[in-house]
Amino acid sequence: MSYQDRTISCVDCGADFVFTASEQEFYAKKGFVNDPKRCSTCRGAKKSRIGGQGGGPRQMFPAVCAACGIETQLPFEPRTGRPVYCSDCFVQNRDG
Repeated sequence: MSYQDRTISCVDCGADFVFTASEQEFYAKKGFVNDPKRCSTCRGAKKSRIGGQGGGPRQMFPAVCAACGIETQLPFEPRTGRPVYCSDCFVQNRDG
């Protein structure tokens, strides 16, 4: 398929930006069906607001490893009744 540069208006700031042919080809290869809605500046600002790339440190939650009993930190909040593991025990359980 042949792609051509297209001008799109940003839904946040209203500025026009170019959706290049190479970007369109990239979107198609990734299976994206919608055009971008925001210019690169507004897209970056939105990622910062919602904790996307460069949005700051990840929230960690304390837990006790179900296998070895040490205290550890997890990138998700553990659910009651479900075992959680420290990094070392997780790798051992996954591989073994």
